[in-house]
Parts: sequence; C-alpha cells; structure tokens
Amino acid sequence: MIIGVVKVKIHTPWVHSLKEKRMVVKSICAKVRNKFNVSIAEVEEQDIHQIIVIAFACIAGNSAHADSINDNVLNFIESNTEGNIINIERELI
Repeated sequence: MIIGVVKVKIHTPWVHSLKEKRMVVKSICAKVRNKFNVSIAEVEEQDIHQIIVIAFACIAGNSAHADSINDNVLNFIESNTEGNIINIERELI
C-alpha cells in the first residue's frame, strides 16, 4: 500500500480578506472531494489572505497509481482556480 501526499501553495492576488480566502479554499476542496476519492484540507498560512496552502492524500496499491491520482488532482486544481501555483511538494510513503 502506498500513500501519496501532495502540498500545493497557491497565490491569489485578488483576495483581500480571510472571508474571501475561505470561500476559495472551500470551493477548491469541495470540488476535489466530489470528483476524486482523496482527503484534502488547508494546512498552512491560514492567516495570510493571498496565500493558500492545501494538501491532499490518496492511498493506492502501487506508486504508479498514486502518482497518476496525484497528477489528475493537480491538473484539476490548476484548471479550476484562477490563482498561480507557486510550489508543489510531492511525497510517496
């Protein structure tokens, strides 16, 4: 069993309040949860308006399948957010 973990840092320059940020984060998380069978949450920088750091994790039978799931989720996040992805950290456990 392989656990794939990905942390994504997104810059959202149009967000000017924590309320706006929370709406963006909830939207991304809900869309990902509905489309993929992964766990996702905001994990860092929760008090900074324009930086979103979310992480998601999946469990797969082998590393190739875990990488495939992670790639699909990342592509989905990139296409469904107007923010700029600053950093991506990937790990297979």
